Amino acid sequence: MNLFTGEAADELFGGEPPATVRPLLAQAQQAPREEIPPLLWAAQASAPQALSVYYLLYKCHAGRREFALAEKAARLGLAEAARQAGLPGDWQAVAPGASDFAGTGPQRFWLFTLKALAFIAVRSGRQDEARALLDQIARLDPQASVGGEVIASLLASVAGTGAA
Repeated sequence: MNLFTGEAADELFGGEPPATVRPLLAQAQQAPREEIPPLLWAAQASAPQALSVYYLLYKCHAGRREFALAEKAARLGLAEAARQAGLPGDWQAVAPGASDFAGTGPQRFWLFTLKALAFIAVRSGRQDEARALLDQIARLDPQASVGGEVIASLLASVAGTGAA
């Protein structure tokens, strides 16, 4: 169960958090807004292998428009997911067929986090980087199963207006 959304945890969002960090996550769920990020970072430090914590971190910071912190969390989560999935550390070096991105597990979380980085790049005004991330997502996910087209539409609207 995703502690913040109430939805069933799935591999897209990193799966179930380990029991060791659930008390911190439960505390974060009930905490005042300003106390949530330190609790989530404490959970990440306690269980750096827990992909779901990275998701909560980058979602939290992006929602607060703290894009530098959201990016930090997403990049850490991407690196951990790559390690767990046996993927190269450089997202640009991941080739189609390197893993089953349509399946579940860390490779799926990796791809989803790549999409989060594209969103963060768009919102941070880095259109070229967002485009490169979206191109990689399209190569690795030709069925568009992680929703990269949503970020592509956002990028197109930002590029058309010049605003982020």
